[in-house]
Amino acid sequence: MSSELLRIGLAQLDLLVGDVQGNAARVIETAQRARGALSADLLVFPELTLSGYPPEDLLFHRGFRRQVEAGLEAVRREVQGACVYVGYPEYSGLNIFNAAALLSDGRLLANHRKSELPNYKVFDEKRYFRAGNEATVVECRGFKLGLLICEDMWEVEAARAALARGAELLVVINASPYEIHKQRERERIARDRIADVHLPIVYVNMVGGQDELVFDGNSFVMDAQGEVVMRAPAFEEGTYVVELVRQGSKVVPQPEVVAPELTDEASIYHALVLGVRDYVNKHGFPGVVMGLSGGVDSALTLAIAVDALGAERVHAVMMPSRYTAAMSVEDAAEEARTLGVTYSIISIESMFETTLAALSKEFAGRPPDSSEENIQSRCRMLILMGISNKTGRMLLTTGNKSEMAVGYATLYGDMAGGFAPIKDCSKLLVYRLAAYRNRRDRVIPQRVIDRAPSAELRPDQKDSDSLPPYDVLDPILEAFIEEDLSVDEIEARGFDRATVGRVLDLVKRNEYKRRQAPPGVRVSRRAFGRDWRYPITNGYRR
Repeated sequence: MSSELLRIGLAQLDLLVGDVQGNAARVIETAQRARGALSADLLVFPELTLSGYPPEDLLFHRGFRRQVEAGLEAVRREVQGACVYVGYPEYSGLNIFNAAALLSDGRLLANHRKSELPNYKVFDEKRYFRAGNEATVVECRGFKLGLLICEDMWEVEAARAALARGAELLVVINASPYEIHKQRERERIARDRIADVHLPIVYVNMVGGQDELVFDGNSFVMDAQGEVVMRAPAFEEGTYVVELVRQGSKVVPQPEVVAPELTDEASIYHALVLGVRDYVNKHGFPGVVMGLSGGVDSALTLAIAVDALGAERVHAVMMPSRYTAAMSVEDAAEEARTLGVTYSIISIESMFETTLAALSKEFAGRPPDSSEENIQSRCRMLILMGISNKTGRMLLTTGNKSEMAVGYATLYGDMAGGFAPIKDCSKLLVYRLAAYRNRRDRVIPQRVIDRAPSAELRPDQKDSDSLPPYDVLDPILEAFIEEDLSVDEIEARGFDRATVGRVLDLVKRNEYKRRQAPPGVRVSRRAFGRDWRYPITNGYRR
């Protein structure tokens, strides 16, 4: 018998890759609570809920397969009184499918296998999964649901096939990672599908950090006219209920709260905070330690760490040398005091002198150069790693994307650490994020933002001594790294050809460094790491 009302709960959860038992328990607990407190008829969970996303080569372990099968069975057995649509890796003989099961009161009502497998950017699903080839339409409380998984919505065939089999609305579960302006793209694609099939869409996305990826939630519901009638808050866990009512032959979602779209700076900052929080907490670290130089990169990283973990879990260390300016020492102390973190000052001068003395014969007759500069950076690494090892706190690195791109960082020095929060943030973006964070409350001294950036590894050093100005460097890097433009195309944007060629050569020559850098939060259209696969050894010439 057809019902006139369907209450759907969108379970926007932060899950842990590999913790099948824990993820299954989250599903059961969320479903029971939502059925009781929220009177939901259908609970919709994210893509690959039970395994977490992306499970990568865990999928190949036989023990993992057994855990997934046991987890799905626990959900089937324990969830009563509501339908649940839950993602999981389905093992069938030698094949693995990215699948999702619709379960109700111990019964399997339907099983959908993802038909469109993404194999671009950070995705490599064709390495693991076989594509499904059938539309899945099933009745729940009298409503005919077209079941889709993530990429199924990005191509037209799956939605049209669901419509042809009688679907009245599309229910799409996702593991769609954050990048700048990604929500706009998701909603644009959803509108394209609605224009094709004229059905409302319920879109559920996971939330949380997983290595380099951050999932931002932003689950939403669109009516058959392509209007967003509900949007869940970004970067927040929760179960959000929407009612769909039958009006004649149509299914109409009722308006709920539409969370506002965040500004670029706000969304990136929230992604960085969530990425740090989940990386530290999911690994079980008691806290973090980091170097605090008095520069804007470390100041921003400190603010992110405190916002992610709380001041009591953050230890900042200033490590001055003969080249450290007094204002750097003063500003670092002010940042630590303002944010209330544990703060230490440990000079590297004696370590630096001892190392130079040990190398005096090897360096004899050779003028000072970057070798002496790198020794200072590696002295600081020894101190920070020593504290990390002794306390169990993870070392955060503070380098930005501009530096990582051109190799303006010391291997086994300031590149050392367990996680790099601003690794995918250009220098210009760092300044924007610092200004954004200061609008809430001033935690970064203004002169840290205003002063010319310097590594302070030699007298009167400035970044501009070695690099083009950042307002020139960063657009060139973005054009090459994120847009794949050639020298000719970048020059056509008004940049000096010699400068462009020099920057691109630096990017190519320093791939070996980036391969040894810690992971960091991905926020751009292409980040160094799983999103960037550049050969270290290659003969390509521009």
